[in-house]
Amino acid sequence: MSRVGLEGQVAVVTGAARGVGELLARKLSARGARVALVGLEEEALKEVSGRLHTDSAHWYADVTDHEAMTRVAREVKERFGKVDIVVANAGVANGGPFADSDPEAWRRVIEVNLIGSAVTARAFLPVLTESRGYLLQIASLAAITPAPMMTAYCASKAGVEAYAHSLRAEVGHQGVRVGVGYLSWTDTDMVRGADQDEVMRELRQRLPWPANKTYPLGPAVDRIVAGIERRSAHVYGQRWLRGMQGVRGYLPALIGTVGQREMKRYAPRLQGMRTGLVGAGGAADEEARVTHRH
Repeated sequence: MSRVGLEGQVAVVTGAARGVGELLARKLSARGARVALVGLEEEALKEVSGRLHTDSAHWYADVTDHEAMTRVAREVKERFGKVDIVVANAGVANGGPFADSDPEAWRRVIEVNLIGSAVTARAFLPVLTESRGYLLQIASLAAITPAPMMTAYCASKAGVEAYAHSLRAEVGHQGVRVGVGYLSWTDTDMVRGADQDEVMRELRQRLPWPANKTYPLGPAVDRIVAGIERRSAHVYGQRWLRGMQGVRGYLPALIGTVGQREMKRYAPRLQGMRTGLVGAGGAADEEARVTHRH
């Protein structure tokens, strides 16, 4: 598929304060795109914006807040004149046994990763329709395969994958393209936060190769940028993920069998696991919600 040059394009990136979102904003800017950064960490967003190569601005907003995101979409259009690309990247995670999980944290993973992505798309679809633009929904290996101790994250990413595929069929005739981006374990604050729990770290290391590795952030984001340039329907942060699509139908039964054995092995160590959101992004989300309540 031919590539679309990013020079002069306007890209919106949610969850842009750190990790995939931050590096993606930098790489899009390096290719000439003007960038609107959206997230919950205002100072971090301001710092990221200040380091970009092109015109940029930042907005503090919770992606689950429809009114806030509608306002952001309007203000981004006023600020830059158009929107060509939206990357729904904002996400949080938690881990641990479902039965012992914190109900609020579990629900929040669904709200941010699935509902927040839909809110983002709903807010920006009018301007993407005007520009015949591209929406890239960041999903995960967790959309392709289930995993014990990750019920909320897998549910949210499987849901967002299905939603984005459905949306692609709805808006294609209007010239809007929709892509789904898949990432395996990538070196971000979220993954490092999950690895702070010894059981989660060991379970991940016991996964079959190549799913048991943590992959560097740079090459994964380079592939996302290439996918954006091609307006791809599927974008793979690690090349081997493409091959997982052909076997995904077999994975639930396989994981169900192997996972039972692993969970029996780790059962004595599961008491007292942290059940809140992981990583610096999770902490920022929890802090923002506490501040908002007060």
